Amino acid sequence: MDILQAVFLGLVQGLTEFLPVSSSGHLVAFQQILGIEEMGTTNLTFDVALHLGTLVAVFVFYWQDIRGMINEILLWMAELIGLKKPSTGPNENGHRVMALMLIVATIPTAIIGFLFNDLFEKMFSSTYIIGFSLLITGTLLWISNRMVKGRKQPKDIITRDAVTIGLLQGMAITPGLSRSGTTIFAGMLRGFSVELATKFSFLLSIPTILGAAVLEGIKVVKSGVRFTDSLPIVIGFIVAAVTGYFAIKFLVDLISRKKLHYFSYYCWGVGIFIILYTLTFMR
Repeated sequence: MDILQAVFLGLVQGLTEFLPVSSSGHLVAFQQILGIEEMGTTNLTFDVALHLGTLVAVFVFYWQDIRGMINEILLWMAELIGLKKPSTGPNENGHRVMALMLIVATIPTAIIGFLFNDLFEKMFSSTYIIGFSLLITGTLLWISNRMVKGRKQPKDIITRDAVTIGLLQGMAITPGLSRSGTTIFAGMLRGFSVELATKFSFLLSIPTILGAAVLEGIKVVKSGVRFTDSLPIVIGFIVAAVTGYFAIKFLVDLISRKKLHYFSYYCWGVGIFIILYTLTFMR
């Protein structure tokens, strides 16, 4: 892999990981249409670097919230084992509640991924599914943009909210269904404010991205392969991190201005193109 390829793939990963257009759907569709072979071990290592780069982007953008949640979880654990007197006042900033609800939301996603892994893998071989799923993504984004603004803040999140978001995130393993778009839709469906739905969606990506990086990393370690040129990997990591940060910033701004439907047009257009291309050239 040369430097230009590393930069290009870092840009693609940083953008599609967070913009509601389904990164997996795009990658699989391109592989199917262009006849690209599956990635080897070297590219798996590069993919791990890209995932970690986007993980850094989330941490940098939401560092204040992440630090607050870490502090609250540590305080909560200290209270449980008796090292600190339990707090009687309300958690006004909601960091403790949000941290616990992020954990709760991750559980149904993990269960769905484990139980239906074989089904999801079969879906990745069908461009029809990708095309129709992109049409669904566009529709969810369109509806989200027209929902009445909710008022729930972090301290108001309940278990049912987290489970609902986690279930829909699990369904978004389907290629073509955007993880960020689906979880933002789920949050707004549960009455979250626009800001909270967006924030919860991106923070929920942390265990998802980390899990993907760990699974791919295990495959690399088991292969026992050694690498002599790490420069493309480092460059891909940096580009994915920087691009991912600005992609989050761009989407947050777009959602705050009720312009999420712009991505609806894109998803509908790409979905229709993939379906028509499949009908015409891949039968």
